[in-house]
Amino acid sequence: MSYKYHPHTPDEVSRMLDLIGVSSLDELYSEIPEELKLHRELNIPSAMSEVEVRQELQRLSDCNRPLVCFAGAGAYDHYTPSVIPYIASRSEFLTSYTPYQAEISQGTLQYIFEYQTLMADLTGMDISNASMYDGATATAEAMMMCVAAAKKRRKVLVASTFAPNVLRVVETYAKFHGVELVKLAVKEGVTDRSDLESRLAAGDVAGVIVAQPNYYGVVEDFTGFADLCHANKALFVMNTRASALPVLKSPGEWGADIACGDAQSLGLPLNYGGPYIGYLCTTKALVRKMPGRLVGATVDADGKRCFVLTMQAREQHIRREKATSNICTAQGVMCLYVAAYLSLMGPKGMQEVCGLSYGGAHYLHDRLLATGQFEEVCPAPFFDEFALRYKGDADALLRACAQQGYLAGVKAEGTTDVLLFAVTEKRSREEIETLTEIIKEFGN
Repeated sequence: MSYKYHPHTPDEVSRMLDLIGVSSLDELYSEIPEELKLHRELNIPSAMSEVEVRQELQRLSDCNRPLVCFAGAGAYDHYTPSVIPYIASRSEFLTSYTPYQAEISQGTLQYIFEYQTLMADLTGMDISNASMYDGATATAEAMMMCVAAAKKRRKVLVASTFAPNVLRVVETYAKFHGVELVKLAVKEGVTDRSDLESRLAAGDVAGVIVAQPNYYGVVEDFTGFADLCHANKALFVMNTRASALPVLKSPGEWGADIACGDAQSLGLPLNYGGPYIGYLCTTKALVRKMPGRLVGATVDADGKRCFVLTMQAREQHIRREKATSNICTAQGVMCLYVAAYLSLMGPKGMQEVCGLSYGGAHYLHDRLLATGQFEEVCPAPFFDEFALRYKGDADALLRACAQQGYLAGVKAEGTTDVLLFAVTEKRSREEIETLTEIIKEFGN
């Protein structure tokens, strides 16, 4: 009997050992020092029937306590249409993640191609790669693109209004690639333009990276930023949450050279933290500096439309020192989810989602301020996420809300009293009212 993960019978193992001239598996692994061997049976549970496995998984699942989510800070509770998991499970798409053999990977290549097309359209850029691990690594790779394009310049300016977890990833990349990363000053909750101007004037900057919306949910005005960068021979990079792009000015419209960020908000469930997906789009001029791979459309010998890997500037395919990145791939199924989501929703559907999220967030914002327990952090425009300063014990408030089934935002990193709230189309008026009442009662 063959098993999916243990395909070889004892007889087959014996014949393979005979072929290489080894008498046993112990002899095969004899070069491994004894102190590195386990010398006991693995602690693996005994076999279960299918129904027993399902019951055990259900028992473990029941240990989780679902909460009504008003949290954001990088991961957002949007609705995933039920047809998407069905599409993702189809055999022509559910294939190996690396489509080296085009003739048997047309399904995979097609959805990657469609993903690239949709993301390029959404960001207003020329080209998208076949996705990244997440928004943080996509931002770090955008920084490396700036340095690669500038050649001799190794200084990159980054907005201090970025999410701290993204900044830490970018800082790690910078440290080990010899990049001088400089944080721009913040003024009234947004990037300080005067600080940007003075630093660009030094003439040694390779790129500038900003966030839209920023960590505190503020929608910043980047008018003239691209012109400033280009006048000083620096690239302009925008990290934008993908779900906001249908209603906010796109990176292409702002004049950005590179667009990056997290696309989890495009149909991927929260799923206890992942896997998620990062996007990276750019102009045609920078395509050779882009990491990862690109899928292109062509025709086969019979003139029929087909898809191929067009560019693979990775260390498996070229000399390591010439590779644009050491990232080998991303979770292809995440590309598929995003492509299916954008195709199903369309521009009108996405705008409706944004409208519902915007309306709910502003309603919650006003209701919370009306309790008298919060105050503004920065009076700036926001989309579907905002920050308020709580006048009491923020940790105690979050615990109290969780006990009543509500995930009432996230405490902003580096603060003791600032809470970030996010509202998506899934949150109803009744849920907003209930959360407000819970907070009012706790404060009293």
